[in-house]
Amino acid sequence: MKTRITEMFGIQHPIIQGGMHYVGFAEMAAAVSNAGGLGLITGLTQRSPELLAQEIARCREMTNKPFGVNLTFLPMVNTPDYPGYIKAIIDGGVKAVETAGNNPQKYLPALKEAGVKVIHKCTSVRHALKAEAIGCDALSVDGFECGGHPGEDDVPNFILLPRAAEELKIPFVASGGMADGRSLVAALALGADGMNMGTRFIATKEAPVHQNVKDAIVAATELDTRLVMRPLRNTERVLKNAAVDRLLEKERTLGTALTFDDIAAEVAGVYPRIMIEGEMDLGAWSCGMVAGLIRDVPTVQELIDRIMAEAHSIISQRLARFDAA
Repeated sequence: MKTRITEMFGIQHPIIQGGMHYVGFAEMAAAVSNAGGLGLITGLTQRSPELLAQEIARCREMTNKPFGVNLTFLPMVNTPDYPGYIKAIIDGGVKAVETAGNNPQKYLPALKEAGVKVIHKCTSVRHALKAEAIGCDALSVDGFECGGHPGEDDVPNFILLPRAAEELKIPFVASGGMADGRSLVAALALGADGMNMGTRFIATKEAPVHQNVKDAIVAATELDTRLVMRPLRNTERVLKNAAVDRLLEKERTLGTALTFDDIAAEVAGVYPRIMIEGEMDLGAWSCGMVAGLIRDVPTVQELIDRIMAEAHSIISQRLARFDAA
């Protein structure tokens, strides 16, 4: 299937694996790229530019297909060495970067000079237009359904994607609620040139996370995510667990007096012990509503092959019948 996204990134299928903390290691990225999509290493999971350079080299040993790096720009007390991370990406010969969080404009010239294509994550049309204006090559448009940070506008993809298509000139992929061939066809129909999947890729055999995490996603329904940190205007969609219940109770009790320090125990530094050690009730971790559509743990190759077969079947058979009528 050819779209502007497959042509831009030199991939076979219009499927991108989103950046995910303590999930986007070389194993994950390589598996997606080898299956014809675009795999992404999560840059800030690597605690230094030197470690990112090593992870890029490790991924290069696992695939000869295009892969990229996710780099999230966050307001932090101890700001990461972003110029160092950018240098590691460029020196590693990576040609695709997914940026997220704050405006990436100051880093675009160096990336563009090195021939790197930049896809920026946005949760609103106004942010998407800004990203297009500063020179991003493509966009990941994230609807309210998505795991992680859905923004503060609460606009689901059935509205957000066609609005983006009305306004944007550069290609974009749909993110949030994407799981199967139906998702891909719907995204294409609404104006996207592909889709970005996060939660669905966690529930695969190659995902380098604890089996407890995969089992939790398969067991979850579409009703099992919660929004946390909304009072701080840093809303995150996470899977419901005991820690999330504690966090939400603090939000209810403290109201407008809530500070990040009040919930730090549930959100700060919890990912290694959840994702790697499988301590499922330790803290809050990002998960999309799409968990309700996830019922198995296939290999990445099986998943992508299944998605593309289903998408082609829907287009050539089910939709063709309506056109013929």
